[in-house]
Amino acid sequence: MTLATPADYVVQLRGIVKRFPGVLANDGIDLDIKRGEIHCLLGENGAGKTTLMRVLYGLYQPDAGEILLNGKPIQISSPRAALTHHIGMVHQHFRLVPPLSVEENIILGLDEGTGPFLNLRKTRKKIEKIAAEYGLQVDPQTKVWQLSVGQRQRVEILKALYREADILIMDEPTSVLIPQEVEQLFTTLRTLVDDGLTIIFITHKLDEVMQVSDRVTVLRQGKLVATLSTSQTDKPSLARLMVGREVVFRLEKSPLQRGEKLLEVNGLHALSDRGLPALRNVSFDIYGGEILSVAGVSGNGQAELAEVLTGLRRATSGRVFLGGEEITNHSAREITDLGVAHVPAERIRMGTVPNMSVRENLILKNYRHPPFSRGVFLNYKKAEANAQRAMADYQIAAPSDNTAAKLLSGGNIQRMVLARELLGNPRLIVAAHPTYGLDVGATEQVRQVLLKQRDQGAAILLISEDLEEVMALSDRILIMFSGEVMGIVDAEGAEIDEIGLMMAGTRHEGVK
Repeated sequence: MTLATPADYVVQLRGIVKRFPGVLANDGIDLDIKRGEIHCLLGENGAGKTTLMRVLYGLYQPDAGEILLNGKPIQISSPRAALTHHIGMVHQHFRLVPPLSVEENIILGLDEGTGPFLNLRKTRKKIEKIAAEYGLQVDPQTKVWQLSVGQRQRVEILKALYREADILIMDEPTSVLIPQEVEQLFTTLRTLVDDGLTIIFITHKLDEVMQVSDRVTVLRQGKLVATLSTSQTDKPSLARLMVGREVVFRLEKSPLQRGEKLLEVNGLHALSDRGLPALRNVSFDIYGGEILSVAGVSGNGQAELAEVLTGLRRATSGRVFLGGEEITNHSAREITDLGVAHVPAERIRMGTVPNMSVRENLILKNYRHPPFSRGVFLNYKKAEANAQRAMADYQIAAPSDNTAAKLLSGGNIQRMVLARELLGNPRLIVAAHPTYGLDVGATEQVRQVLLKQRDQGAAILLISEDLEEVMALSDRILIMFSGEVMGIVDAEGAEIDEIGLMMAGTRHEGVK
């Protein structure tokens, strides 16, 4: 085995510290990136991955530590300075100007002409050459708003390559892609590395680490835990490093025991916040004891569907029935009182009152009803007993039930929301991205809770962009594109490629 020398490393971070008010995001991190490798930076949300890379890209200035490039200390004061050192970054949320064309976005901020005039013909030829070389085909004259999400990501990569980046940071690059686009991206990354580039790939998905990386560094709570060769580790070992304990990957899902039809949706239409069509003739049923998952790339109507079903958004047409009773455009309170639980995507902004205590948050849904109400007064003893029970049952880690919700971690906030929403065994559970941003340990627990509710006869609508989660939990999968239902398939035997095509707008056979 040949030991690496300093000359083998293109980037070295030494003792990087980055603080924000009340948060130590990076705690003395040392990181070595080899030339010509795909190096995954793995950790749960909040572990400090993106912060560390924003330091390298010049978006943040470190409070302590230094950056070495090819063995020499450098200062990176801004993203423009990073580009002078040939460091580029593709952000999780793209930094493109939709009304401009592809070529205009790529050269934005660059001096690409003679005097006041742009030489777009020369620019176009250079873009087309790079695109052909790395399989990043996109029409340079197309407006960005006309492109799919996957095509926009190609533009971001092209923009970095056009600016001659040879170190490319990619922040959660697969979170917005369909399966076919993920495979295409991985092929592109390998081509880039073969051509001498170095890729730093930020992710929290273990399968991606094993599939694409040469080496992996694990961060936990702002600290570097380990750096390993991917070929010498496995998913259970990486999960244990991420959360500090063993994680069970195989979910025990009992055979489907389908009950009566609990939710019926017929021809549903609704508008987005911008007044544009968000749901177009959506129809489906859910039965007791089953999980129907909604799969699709973000922004294809999933959020609006959850809001219509829970009384937070009005349907413009169509009908919704719960247990045979029409609930179309009923208020959120009326729908809640009929036995519908809602686990919202934005757990902090919509799921909690941050300044209220854990105890108070746990009764927000039922404070008007016994045993928590005595006329116009609250029964504080019952509320406290409920909180103690919920904290034990759902493993909510907090100093006391009187702790403000805003002081809890993301995983504990989600456990608190689940404990409140599932109190009283609801008939229908609408769960939107219930494991997003959680570490693998918290994710495992949330999934077990949903399966337990399924086994107790609840009908569950699960909205998730994590196809691994969808395949593991679902009994049936509904795929949405541009506000329409592309198809509904049984999870058992479902093909990832077929689901990916529907996510991209190919209608399933038999769907009108």
